[in-house]
Amino acid sequence: MMMIIVQILIIAVAVILTAAVLPGIQIKSFGTAILVAIVLALLNYFVSPVMVFLSIPITIITFGLFLFVINALIIMLASSLVGGFKVDGFWWALIFSVVLSFVTYLLESILMPQVTS
Repeated sequence: MMMIIVQILIIAVAVILTAAVLPGIQIKSFGTAILVAIVLALLNYFVSPVMVFLSIPITIITFGLFLFVINALIIMLASSLVGGFKVDGFWWALIFSVVLSFVTYLLESILMPQVTS
């Protein structure tokens, strides 16, 4: 449970940092960023697998690049669900998705304890 809370906080910080860099993304507060992190986690858990399954043929044809489109759509859906989080269009959602993944990876690699086998 503690790891989930830490991951949500890391994603919230990544959302704030990414929104600060990208002019097409607006976020109201850190509380909003936490809510965005939670909503993104839930959407990625429940909605994304269905979208990925339904888009298998186009994903294969595009060699997996359509998954970026799905991520952008998930970001746009989160923007419509969370007040105080605004994305100025599909391309900003796509860029936000890529940058957010990179920033989250960097923060997790710095802040999360390394698990060795």
